[in-house]
Amino acid sequence: VLGNAGTELFRNIPLLVQIFLWYHVVPALVPPLKGVPSFVLVVLGLGFFTSARVAEQVKAGIQSLPKGQRYAGLALGLTLPQTYRYVLLPMAMRIVIPPLTSESMNIIKNSAVAFAVSIAEMTMFAMQAQEETSRGIEIYLAVTGLYFISAFAVNRVALVIEKKLRVPGMVGAH
Repeated sequence: VLGNAGTELFRNIPLLVQIFLWYHVVPALVPPLKGVPSFVLVVLGLGFFTSARVAEQVKAGIQSLPKGQRYAGLALGLTLPQTYRYVLLPMAMRIVIPPLTSESMNIIKNSAVAFAVSIAEMTMFAMQAQEETSRGIEIYLAVTGLYFISAFAVNRVALVIEKKLRVPGMVGAH
């Protein structure tokens, strides 16, 4: 119940709002966090937002498995944690690789939100470089290219992993 509440909280609050909360509100409410670098606070906000989305995807992957797999693991004498570790999660992870790939690409793109609280990242560097060089189009095209290359690299790595872990007879297997 507590895990579901946390997942729902972090999943349903927009990322920009979470970044502002972590950057401005949380340090005011939790005095020991005032000395924490702002970059760390933004990473926490991005991490909690993404982890809630990943948790839902893994949960959906587990729920998509036939109930008989769980019962089979328990019938073999495995404990429930062992059944999850050795039977359910290996199969579920194969199912959730495609959505986790999308989530990995999203975290790269979502990092651009950090510029809203003055954390230097590619978009902010582009804004600064545009002011200094007056070459906005070229700079923003380069930044767009860097985001594309980063997301494309994640996609290609995930495709290799997905192909390596395919199970014949399962969704996406050839």
